[in-house]
Amino acid sequence: MVDPHLATPSGRVRARGIGIHLAGRPGPVNAITDVPGLEVGYSTIIQDRAWGRPGTGPACTGVTAIVPCGRADAARPCTAGWYSLNGNGEMTGTTWIEESGLFTGPMAITNTHAVGTVHRAIIDWAVEHRPDDVEAWILPVVAETWDGYLNDIAAPHVTAPHVFDAIDGARAGPIEQGTVGGGTGMRCYGFKGGSGSASRVVEAAGAPWTVGAFVQANFGSRPELTVSGVPVGSRMDAPPATTWTGAPPPGAGSIIVVVATDAPLLPGQCKALARRVPLGIARTGSTSHHTSGDIFLAFSTARQPRLAPVGTMPGQLDGYDELRVLPWHEIDPLYGGVVQAVEEAIIDALVTATAVDSGGRLLPALPHGQLLQIMRDHRAL
Repeated sequence: MVDPHLATPSGRVRARGIGIHLAGRPGPVNAITDVPGLEVGYSTIIQDRAWGRPGTGPACTGVTAIVPCGRADAARPCTAGWYSLNGNGEMTGTTWIEESGLFTGPMAITNTHAVGTVHRAIIDWAVEHRPDDVEAWILPVVAETWDGYLNDIAAPHVTAPHVFDAIDGARAGPIEQGTVGGGTGMRCYGFKGGSGSASRVVEAAGAPWTVGAFVQANFGSRPELTVSGVPVGSRMDAPPATTWTGAPPPGAGSIIVVVATDAPLLPGQCKALARRVPLGIARTGSTSHHTSGDIFLAFSTARQPRLAPVGTMPGQLDGYDELRVLPWHEIDPLYGGVVQAVEEAIIDALVTATAVDSGGRLLPALPHGQLLQIMRDHRAL
């Protein structure tokens, strides 16, 4: 059996599997799915075609579904908060999260031009699977990053069945990383990027809590890349990505980060976790470019029996909502968990990703050998 700390279920080696040691105590599978009940599913779309008129080119894209409390309990509300470090991107549903401090899943991450399709498909899935919960309305969370380097983003490659497959296939436990799901066509620090995840177990208020992070990494320029404090990107001589007329500048792209925890938190505390995400990103070298959409969501899956579901109408429930929450003065360990998990999730997205040739556009994978040699030269291994 593959050790999930060292490799993904398909055998893709992770950062710890090549000898990179990162701070903190990971959960059992070192992924966001260490948060009890949370499920992740993917739909990966690859069609090798020649580039031509927009809308007729290759597919190298997909959908990632995150179901915070699992499909069997999809209507259970989570306290939540969000934060935008740089707003050149999209995450739907955030104005309602800001207003109410709540949201319900499933949520999804995809490419920039597929947001509308995915949004509608989540509604259709909910109508089919939980009609009583969406009789009034549903406001899904859908986030995106731009994969137009490898994927003909003008083509309608992502369809509703892909979204259904990602949600229905969502599972707990070890998950794939790298070139998969919404991360299929993404690049990070000039190499193939994509989907990455990690977790940390922390102690707060006398109890253990799990903090998990999931990233869709599509950001940064190669010279910025830093691993465990070592500036490795500027020292690598790996081949650059293929360029073409109209290609975006180095560093263009985005990162979506989803943080989940089983610690009981207020919406404002969730927002505070989301504001710590940039500290983890910065550890990998990025300065958050103007052309990058760096948008983050954090939520708590803690069961709150008296928390009214999102969309509850006046008169449907009697009495008051009640929350049991972690005291603010106990929250620092969760901040540390966010920073550490985000850093490792980004490195794992790079380490697990595979090189891609999409219609002649080449994107190399992070060269493990060069990476390790540079780190040995800096005595970081």
